[in-house]
Amino acid sequence: MTFRQFALNNVIRNKRLYAAYFLSSLFTVMVFFTFAIFAFHPAFFNGGIRAEVLYGMAVAGGIIYVFSFFFVLYSMSSFLQSRKKEFGLLMMQGMSTRQIRLMVFMENMLIGLFATLIGVLLGLVFAKAILLLAENALVIDETLNFYFPLWAILVTFVSFIGLFLFISLFVSFILRTRKLVDLIKADKQSKGEPKASVILAILAVALLVAGYATALYVKGQMVVMAMLPVIIVVTIGTYLLFTQVSVYLIRRLKGSKGIFWRKTNMVLFSDLSFRMKDNARTFFMVAIISTVAFSAIGSLYGFQSYLTGGLKEANPFSFMYASSEDNKENDMEEDVRAIEEKMDEYDIEGESGQVDLTYFNRNDGEVLITSESDYNRFADMLGERKVNLDNDEAIVIGDSNRVLAPQSEKDRLMDSPVELADGTTIQPDRLLESSHVLPEMYSYYIVSDTAYERLPEPDTVETSTAWMADKGQEDALIQAGEAIFNEIGGYNLVAVDYSLYQINKVYGPILFIGLFIGIVFFVSAGSFLYFRLYSDLDQDKDKFKSIAKMGLTDNELKKVINRQTALLFFTPIVVALVHGAVALTALSHLFDYNLVNEAALVLGTFAVIQIVYFAIVRYFYTKQIKRSVYY
Repeated sequence: MTFRQFALNNVIRNKRLYAAYFLSSLFTVMVFFTFAIFAFHPAFFNGGIRAEVLYGMAVAGGIIYVFSFFFVLYSMSSFLQSRKKEFGLLMMQGMSTRQIRLMVFMENMLIGLFATLIGVLLGLVFAKAILLLAENALVIDETLNFYFPLWAILVTFVSFIGLFLFISLFVSFILRTRKLVDLIKADKQSKGEPKASVILAILAVALLVAGYATALYVKGQMVVMAMLPVIIVVTIGTYLLFTQVSVYLIRRLKGSKGIFWRKTNMVLFSDLSFRMKDNARTFFMVAIISTVAFSAIGSLYGFQSYLTGGLKEANPFSFMYASSEDNKENDMEEDVRAIEEKMDEYDIEGESGQVDLTYFNRNDGEVLITSESDYNRFADMLGERKVNLDNDEAIVIGDSNRVLAPQSEKDRLMDSPVELADGTTIQPDRLLESSHVLPEMYSYYIVSDTAYERLPEPDTVETSTAWMADKGQEDALIQAGEAIFNEIGGYNLVAVDYSLYQINKVYGPILFIGLFIGIVFFVSAGSFLYFRLYSDLDQDKDKFKSIAKMGLTDNELKKVINRQTALLFFTPIVVALVHGAVALTALSHLFDYNLVNEAALVLGTFAVIQIVYFAIVRYFYTKQIKRSVYY
């Protein structure tokens, strides 16, 4: 058997540990290759697609590549930690340190080569599907046809072979510091139970509470100013949480006889406490990486929802055209006729309505007062609730969006009566939260038709025409909106579907890139947990095998393993979910926009993925333990 064959056999024999390393590296290569396919696509170089999309892809590829370096480095370090005894035995058999370094170098380059090749091949297999997905996600007009990405293959291959080469040389170099006695006794030496400082544990809680309280308390632009200090404080608090608070809690639980001596808790807490130092570092790293993934994707998705949701909420009609007294009447009629002609051209069906918005000057500004019948006509077009007023009754309409209609504005109108032409007044008796039934950004009055006729002459009159298209005509509305803007311009015109299309066209690439980077981070965090679990597999086999001889039943064994793996997988993820929830809440305070649904969707999706991943890993891990115990 040659030395190269010996290195190959080592990879095959250690396929359990190398599997996660190989698959994670393969996934990283495939994602990088996907970005390279976009970056070198002919559509970009023909000038048909915006340059900022290309720039964003290049930045994303750089971030993935840099992160891949640290991920592969950590993966190799974790793998080598579990092979100390193997290296010691090889040295006892006469293998020199130089040969061990060469063996590790060859093994790592072998894995890197196959991960790169298979990652590129899988990228080619799914290239067309990915390009189709990108067409919709990036919201581009051009078709991203399939092509043979020669430059993408070359860049990916050279970049990752160079990455694996550098890391292989680096890892091989640091093996020179190992002593034979340390290698042979690697699985026998106690790492020692870490001691917790009460002061540092209290400091950890204080830092986290202070960081959370600040993030949840600040509003508006203060969120941006507080962001960096909060991130630093929470990061330090998270590290101390795992290194100090967790150790302190375990020691307290071990000191409680009612808990520690209950059923199999002794096995669970003793083992967890013994390995807490290593677990704490892994927990911290996974929590921070997962928080970055949650916060990045949640922020990008939340900001897009803020832009599109706010626009749709403020402009519920398909088209809205407004003309004031300063416009000539024939110009308004000509523009309205042009809009209707374009709607007919694109076969858009629906209903329309026109209303005169009457504004009255007051000491504190201008306010809209409209009639019950005008409001109900537009409410009927939107399917909104109509109002029913008595004679000489007035109500205030306040939008639920606090940015467009702040509570102080609503309260001010409720305290201010409506003045009629004969000098009498009508005090509003109720406040209704409503969507933008009428094209008015701020709160306004609705009065009965009889009271509306008794109002004085308005100071300003604006005529607004609205068109509400039937559902299922989104594509036609976008095309018609673009045509209308090209013909009459954007003055006093809102075509909400076309505006949403423009926003998504600009924001789509950002969300698409952020999603991929977040997924890479989250997959890497899951791989860290996999390495942490399986690096101690041999020790766990010996431990449970010994305990089983003392009478540990199959159900008790399964319970201990489930709790042990659950603590490893969900402790950092729960912390990351809390961090992410606080971060997204702070983002909602920045824009004064409710992001509960968006945050729940993003965090819930990641939580479900982690649960599925945990179930899969736990199944195979339990299978390995049981096989060593009972066979």
